[in-house]
Amino acid sequence: MIVAETPRLRIRHLTAADAAFTCQLLNEPSFIENIADRGVRSKLDALHYLAEGPIKSYQQHGYGLFLVETSDTKIPIGFCGLLFRDYLQETDIGFAFVPQFWGKGYAFEAASAVLHFGYQKAKLKRIVGLVSAGNLPSIKVLTRLGLSFEKVVQVQPSLKDVQLYS
Repeated sequence: MIVAETPRLRIRHLTAADAAFTCQLLNEPSFIENIADRGVRSKLDALHYLAEGPIKSYQQHGYGLFLVETSDTKIPIGFCGLLFRDYLQETDIGFAFVPQFWGKGYAFEAASAVLHFGYQKAKLKRIVGLVSAGNLPSIKVLTRLGLSFEKVVQVQPSLKDVQLYS
């Protein structure tokens, strides 16, 4: 299902057919460093991740992580979506792109479209952004989207604190 389209991007629900790309993206060193190591090492792991993560979220909340692909070639370039965080009782906008597509404005373009979807279609009242303190490119995207630093939150006892933008 297509969630949003921009002049350069198509944003759609992830499916089992996206397992190979999911495995690739989740194993990028930048993903592991700035987001987390999800332990996805094979196509089978990716299928499980998709079923228990994004696809389950679409059913529970009507939104989740979405695949971002180029409009013209349909090449997958990253994820951007909305994640309900139980520990915060809030919805977070998240994005991650394959490094070869960084610096081209895709994260801002996709996140703008996903925020519009979140507020207009999903009828969310508030969407926050969670980011590691040292992840300056993502902080730049969040502030360009109009979010500003609110507080530091602890994601899990074993993980480092992250910054919450709202």
